[in-house]
Amino acid sequence: MLESILDKARQIKNPVESAFFLWVNLAYLQPFDDGNKRTSRLAANVPLMLYNSAPLSFLDVDVQDYAHAMLGVYEYLDVSLAADLFEWAYRRSIRKYEVTLEAMGKPDPVRVQFREALNESIGAIVRDGKTSEEAITDLSLAPDQARLLRPLLLDELKRLEVFNCARYRLTMKQTENWINAGRPL
Repeated sequence: MLESILDKARQIKNPVESAFFLWVNLAYLQPFDDGNKRTSRLAANVPLMLYNSAPLSFLDVDVQDYAHAMLGVYEYLDVSLAADLFEWAYRRSIRKYEVTLEAMGKPDPVRVQFREALNESIGAIVRDGKTSEEAITDLSLAPDQARLLRPLLLDELKRLEVFNCARYRLTMKQTENWINAGRPL
């Protein structure tokens, strides 16, 4: 039954409909010993994320409203309350997500373009002991690309700390050693 639900959810083209289908049917199926409702809420976000839609959150949903919606599904096979609750929760989630995106601002296109080059060069500097110029040269970038990357790289190295080193695939020990060595560039 779990495979059947997942197959049907994959066939639904609208990500919001697919999310609702997963939420209701996984909760109803009760495929696990524990955490079925949590799993169904998390699973509902998969189709939304696949289509770059806002994620769904039930954080502000009244416990009684949620219970009534689920009882309608479990006891009467009636999804009308669940559909109303889902719509309310998703509209609220969309508004919260928009505010969050607005607060974060637009991604820096240069940073996006050089994300992997930054990871490689920071790793080469911290882990392998290369200079920043050697690390940039190893990337075999065009001169104009190297000019764009250089200030970004130096800025990231200034901000590199033990608590944020994982994003560059560095261990805390490697980062700590590099910092203790005076942050050689």
